[in-house]
Amino acid sequence: MRVDEERLRRLEESLWRYETRFDRDYLESVLAAGFIEFGRSGRVYTRDQILDSPGGPIDARLPLPDFEVRWLTPGVALVTYTSEMGTDPVRRSHRSSLWRKGNGGWRIEFHQGTPFDRLAGDDPP
Repeated sequence: MRVDEERLRRLEESLWRYETRFDRDYLESVLAAGFIEFGRSGRVYTRDQILDSPGGPIDARLPLPDFEVRWLTPGVALVTYTSEMGTDPVRRSHRSSLWRKGNGGWRIEFHQGTPFDRLAGDDPP
């Protein structure tokens, strides 16, 4: 499964790179038909809204920090990581994606971003 974990990392990071994030053909091959995203803003995005979003700069730290793959079943993975965007201030979010492997390869079914302001370990006791 190590090969699949590396593939999932590359796929997830491709969604943070300008050249693939705003390539409609690429996104159509990666986003599942019923894809939905709960954005860091709290907004809900459908597959069509993501496909139709205008391009713009992405200032994300790569490789993605704290990247982990948890296998739910063979061919279904929960990917989690921290996103860090910008520099002043750095906007951090906990991220999770649900990926499913089918005949067409890996497709993302769901994504969620939850903002947080403190670094791990900074929470009060």
